[in-house]
Amino acid sequence: MDLFREYGPQVLSGFGITVLCWAGAVILGVIIGALIAVVQLFANRWVRAVLRLYIEILRTTPFLVQLFLLYYGGPHFGLALDALDTGVVALAIYGSAYFAEIFRSGFLSVPHGQIEAANCLGISRLHTILRIQLPQMLVIITPALINMIIILSKETSVLSIITVPELTAILTQIGSEQFIYVQTTLILCVCYLLLVGVTQKLGNWAEIRVGHFLQR
Repeated sequence: MDLFREYGPQVLSGFGITVLCWAGAVILGVIIGALIAVVQLFANRWVRAVLRLYIEILRTTPFLVQLFLLYYGGPHFGLALDALDTGVVALAIYGSAYFAEIFRSGFLSVPHGQIEAANCLGISRLHTILRIQLPQMLVIITPALINMIIILSKETSVLSIITVPELTAILTQIGSEQFIYVQTTLILCVCYLLLVGVTQKLGNWAEIRVGHFLQR
């Protein structure tokens, strides 16, 4: 209890920054990933090849390496961001590759016969995506989306390495100052357990709601 009385505001501040980084990265990552998946449906093979290269590079390199490249290498290319902005952008870019693959697999899961039927009826490609493919794929990809969102919530702990004052950084600092590593680590585990647990519950609710909405 003494630990919470003395350091409670700092822990809550760190938790808030963790949630902020996570939410910002998820929103940006989903938008970028969805755009990449849609562009792949329209683009020629050269553009698709570039996008595949983007996805494969991000999926086959550690997030920590990508974070370092953006934080330390960005200023050499005129991209000077502070630690917090770098963390959100890096996490969003990292997640976008996985979100793009989730959306791409969702589009491909819709039977091709339905797309051909839409073409025969004169429905535009964009309307086919919005009215036929998107509603069906949402039910299929919702579990994968929720899983990736949970993964990104845990990856926020890596941002402490570039001095983002999120939960891991704050608790690590408190543990070093007071030599209470076990207690702070347990608090960190509990906080992430709560964060992931709430996300999972919301994901389950969203999955049910999406299914019911599309059955109407």
